[in-house]
Amino acid sequence: MLPQKKPQYELLGVQNPEKEQFINFIQFDHLDIKGIIFLISPLGTCILLQILGFSYLIQFISTVLHISIITIIFATCILDQILRHDEGTKEMKRIAQSIEEGSEGFFKAQYGTIINLSLIFALLIFLVYWQKGTGDLEKDEIPVGGLMIGLLEGGSFLFGAFCSGFAGFAGMWVSIKANSRVASAARTCYNTAIQLSFRGGYFAAVINVALAIFGISVLFIVIYVYCYITITDQQKLDEQINKIPLLLIGYGFGASFVAMFAQLGGGIYTKAADVGADLIGKIENDIPEDDPRNPAVIADLVGDNVGDCAGQSADLFESITAEILSAMILGGTLTHEANLHINYKVTFMLFPLVVHCLDIISSTIGMYFVRTQPGIPTKYIEDPLCIMKKGYKIAMIIGFFGFFFICHHCLNPLQHKDAWLYFGMCGLIGIIISYLFIEVTQYYTDYHYEPVKSIAQASKTGHATNIIAGLSVGMESTGIPILIISVGVLGAYYLGEQSGIRNRQGELIGGLFGTAIATMGMFCTGVYILSMAAFGPIVDNAGGIVEMSGCDESVRQITDRLDAVGNVTKANAKGYSVGSASLASFLLFRAFIDEVNFLSPTKKILEIDITQPEIFISGLIGACTVFVFSSWAMRAVGNAAQDVIKEVRRQFRENEGILQGTAQPNYKQCVEIVTKAGLREMIKPGLLSVLTPLILGIILRAINVVRMQELLPAKAICAFLMFSTCTGILQALFLNNAGGAWDNSKKYIETGELGGKGSDAHKAAVTGDTVGDPCKDTAGPSIHILIKLYSTITIVMVPLFVD
Repeated sequence: MLPQKKPQYELLGVQNPEKEQFINFIQFDHLDIKGIIFLISPLGTCILLQILGFSYLIQFISTVLHISIITIIFATCILDQILRHDEGTKEMKRIAQSIEEGSEGFFKAQYGTIINLSLIFALLIFLVYWQKGTGDLEKDEIPVGGLMIGLLEGGSFLFGAFCSGFAGFAGMWVSIKANSRVASAARTCYNTAIQLSFRGGYFAAVINVALAIFGISVLFIVIYVYCYITITDQQKLDEQINKIPLLLIGYGFGASFVAMFAQLGGGIYTKAADVGADLIGKIENDIPEDDPRNPAVIADLVGDNVGDCAGQSADLFESITAEILSAMILGGTLTHEANLHINYKVTFMLFPLVVHCLDIISSTIGMYFVRTQPGIPTKYIEDPLCIMKKGYKIAMIIGFFGFFFICHHCLNPLQHKDAWLYFGMCGLIGIIISYLFIEVTQYYTDYHYEPVKSIAQASKTGHATNIIAGLSVGMESTGIPILIISVGVLGAYYLGEQSGIRNRQGELIGGLFGTAIATMGMFCTGVYILSMAAFGPIVDNAGGIVEMSGCDESVRQITDRLDAVGNVTKANAKGYSVGSASLASFLLFRAFIDEVNFLSPTKKILEIDITQPEIFISGLIGACTVFVFSSWAMRAVGNAAQDVIKEVRRQFRENEGILQGTAQPNYKQCVEIVTKAGLREMIKPGLLSVLTPLILGIILRAINVVRMQELLPAKAICAFLMFSTCTGILQALFLNNAGGAWDNSKKYIETGELGGKGSDAHKAAVTGDTVGDPCKDTAGPSIHILIKLYSTITIVMVPLFVD
């Protein structure tokens, strides 16, 4: 007998006709303002949905969605506070306007190219799913056919691409609006300058997290409501609800796709301008950094915005999205295999979204503890890093207790009463990992510690010894982080197993979800750490504006102190990103296997034999692409920097008044050169990252026509993912830390040590800095995205790899 169709009131979410009376009871014109505010608040909406009979899932995710919307509104209030501050003198405004025009011009041109590429790949995704069909989706009678899943994956890809682009624009826009205000504040109040810088970074970071929560929540609700309307059997819907996160992976791929090109293009732009400006200015002509006589100085300042802000913001959005989706997939798979109640399926799946809500709350509270004595310090300038660490400690304490609280409420099934405690300890491991990663990265990149000082000492004997010392520090810096990741993954896995959750065969299955919880723990103060990262380019721009506008040396001392710490916070965030990327990639690897098993009609991946030649060779190709990608990214910077150097030399040669300060250089010419170079050079490594796994999968499908082995292409892609991830983690750590150490060894000498600015040691350190620039700001950060892009694109394109 066929199940009866739901009556209309149930399709509207009302489980009992008598409750329709409640709808008539609500008369909004009779409510006062307090009642309306309560109804639209997360708590009020949750109570209203419960009274109306909506499912627990809708109540839960609607609350999360509300929090993301409120966060976006709050962030705009913070932005309004920043914009109310003085922009400075006319000269400061003029310089800031030039930076803004260059940044927005490059952004528009870059994203025009990215939009065209995104539309092509969205169409490709749609055609692949439409042609392939849906495997287990049809078998399980989920009403999502090949056409519909193609639309969902293609549409979610475009939505993720849009959100990633918007996150990048928000990060860039707040930086170009805050830089002159920070420069102006540095003249009158150190406290105001550091607060404006940090809150500008906070806006960029919190918008990233809120957009990720908002986008995933909206897509989840859309897919759930579609299934709710079309499935007549509520029990069947409850049984298959764990598969909804698998349909959201297109959102993560869209975010990764845009982030890759944004980071590459922005990184090439910023470092080509930076390398050209430093080599010509500091080494050839002995003029200081950000000197207005340097024709490449505006291009350098523009690069901070399009690379360190727009590119980094898109990168961070992609990281957060990938981590949320991978944890949701694992949570859904765990609860399905353990046959837990629907309410626990909901809380386990949506737990990552709740953690990021905690992240927003703890980091926002911590933000208000970033303060020091008002006015201009006369004797001692308090270390900006110490000031920011005050708020970080507050955020960590709130995050620690909050994490255990939400574990108790979300991960506490009746059959396993102590599971929440073990999962909470997994989260504690994640918090410890994030803290240790930051401390280790600071040790290798801050000039207060021995590794950076050793590079500075090596600069006394020449350029070559500086390079050798920097390479050795970068290589050494990979050791401790890998040990931290290894111990963290094992500890979280074993604690997850201790939760006691078993599948229908009696096997412990909580270990992998424990590693997902550890990843969540890393992000429970993510907004704060990312705020510190965005702090860097804002103070860098502010320092340039102060130098170019001819402010007093005392003002420059304040911005120099902020800028030096900004380099450390950017390096810390890169180390943090590598740590989170490694754990997220580990989870995405498992999610890929789940997706293959989900879409494979008969066979499942249970084990992978790397001694098979096709599988081993795929792994080698995965490791190789990381090096080829890094090479192409760094070569792009070198090619563009050569064009900048030639142009600056031409201007100095043809107009001697520029160096004498009697003539104005042509800043726009250098901006145009690096704009064209950034757009041209980002395509080649970007397409390598996107096309390599697809072409490899197609070749493996062709080989398997002869070999006829079960799921050979999918197993080979597993090896590709694992080898590329391991290689990418090591390569990213090396490039990020070596580049950061080279940069701060130069800053150390510029404080007056070892001869100070203009000395032979300083010139050698500048050479090291220019070598490190493409390492830490182009190739290194792009590898974070590369290893996650490989995972998301292979998950989305699983139909290519499944026979």
